[in-house]
Amino acid sequence: MAIKWKGIVPRTWRRLKRIFLILFILQLVYILALKWVNPPITITQFSSWISGDGLKRDYIRFEEMGTYAKLAVIASEDQLFPDHNGFDLNSIKKALENNKKENARVKGASTISQQVAKNVFLWQGRSWFRKGLEMYFTFMIELVWGKKRILEMYLNTIEMGTGVFGIQAAAKHYFNKDAAKLTRREAALIAAVLPNPKKYQINPPTKYTSSRAGWIVQQMNILQKYPGVQEVITKN
Repeated sequence: MAIKWKGIVPRTWRRLKRIFLILFILQLVYILALKWVNPPITITQFSSWISGDGLKRDYIRFEEMGTYAKLAVIASEDQLFPDHNGFDLNSIKKALENNKKENARVKGASTISQQVAKNVFLWQGRSWFRKGLEMYFTFMIELVWGKKRILEMYLNTIEMGTGVFGIQAAAKHYFNKDAAKLTRREAALIAAVLPNPKKYQINPPTKYTSSRAGWIVQQMNILQKYPGVQEVITKN
C-alpha cells in the first residue's frame, strides 16, 4: 500500500501543476484579449439575469461615452484614479482603521481599477480569498490595459440600476438618451447611486441622490481643470 501511495502522490501533484499552469495561461490570454474586446458576460451580469433582475446592457466605445459620464464617476468613486497604480493606500488605511471600531459601519476603499477587477473577473462578496484575487487582477489590468481602457470597461460593465449595466443602458433607462448626450447633472445623478444602485433612486431622485449629485457636480467642476484628469477622459 505504501508503494502505491508513493506513486500516486507525485502523479497527482504533476497533474495539478499542469492544470494550474493551463489555467494561469488561459487567464493571461483572457486579460490580454479584453484589452481590445469586451467580455461576453460577467458573473454579476449572469447572476442578475438568472435571479430575475434582468440584464440591460449595451457596450459602447470610449469616444461614445461623452465627457461628463467619465468625469462624474471619477469625481464620485475615485478622484485619484489618474495618479494611482490601482490602489489608494491612504483610503485603504483609513478604511481599515474605521472597520476596527466596534459597531462601525464597514467601509470600503476600492478604486475604479479594483471595481473593474471585481466586476469583470470575479464575483460579489467579501472574503480574503476573493480580495487576494482582486488585488492580482487589479495589478494586471493596470499593467496591461492602461487607464483609459480601465475607465471604458468600468463604464460598460458597472451596475447602475437593478439589472442595468453600463452607462449607455443607464442613460437610455433613466433619461431616454445616449450616454454622450447626458448633461453634467444627469451624469452626476447616475454616478450618485454608485456603488449601491439597487438602494438609491435616480428617477425621480431621492433627497440623498439629489444632494450627492450636487456634490459630484462641484467636484467635476474642480477636477476637469487638472491635466491628468483631462488626459484620461479625452479620446484615445
